[in-house]
Amino acid sequence: MTAAPDSYCVMGNPVAHSRSPWIHARFAALTDQALQYDRCLVPLDGFAAALAGFAAAGGQGCNITVPFKLEAAQAATRHSPRVALAGAANTLARQSDGSWYADNTDGLGLVADITRNAGVALAGKDILLIGAGGAAAGVLGPLLEQSPRRIVVCNRTAAKAEALVVQHAELAARQNVVLQAQAQQALDGNFDVVINGTAASLQGAGVPVPATVLRPGSLAYDMMYGPAAAAFLDWAALHGATSRDGLGMLVEQAAESFALWRGVRPPSAQVLAELRALLATETGH
Repeated sequence: MTAAPDSYCVMGNPVAHSRSPWIHARFAALTDQALQYDRCLVPLDGFAAALAGFAAAGGQGCNITVPFKLEAAQAATRHSPRVALAGAANTLARQSDGSWYADNTDGLGLVADITRNAGVALAGKDILLIGAGGAAAGVLGPLLEQSPRRIVVCNRTAAKAEALVVQHAELAARQNVVLQAQAQQALDGNFDVVINGTAASLQGAGVPVPATVLRPGSLAYDMMYGPAAAAFLDWAALHGATSRDGLGMLVEQAAESFALWRGVRPPSAQVLAELRALLATETGH
């Protein structure tokens, strides 16, 4: 008898739309890894119970999406420096003693997609990060490590943006980056890179910042992809920016998770190209 393949999943709410099972199946096929990867819809008040159940069933690792990234960080006994800084985790890996190790690969995925796939260097640039929730918290550290000139964090609730800036002040000083918080209503200046890390698009809300934040040819990046990113990307293109969705971030953060779990780095560029082609056939574009 052959042993059952190692079990992984993505936990979130909602989660039906997640492309992670497809991505990890491709990674596994291209690296000759035997594993099973499923979606797990978790009740909003049921993360701890879902994680315990997954562990009891022999689960080896999981990706965590909204709204459980902060809870995932708290559920682990060991954390990467990225999780310690962000307070949010998107990747859990089972340790030999049965406990969980938490990492956050979101920022690594975002930076890899912007710098490698989009070919936009971040060093010396002015960056606007919209949002101060788990998604924004997860990417701010890796963005700072690229040594941009300045990062402004803006959020509907200014206090949350300020807390995120305080949390990252030491890293910003080490990297010689100007790091500031601004209220969305009082936002001024324009930026080379504008990153939307809010879930406003999921809720059908309008773009949360004025078009004056964009420079001609700015990169406007939405961490979402598909219909959820469309409003922000259309707005950015209308105002002369280069727009990019978060599909590459999704694939690149998944590649980092996969490498952590399996010790093998999958060919993320190939899988991203395949996924874009697949989505194009599904939507008819």
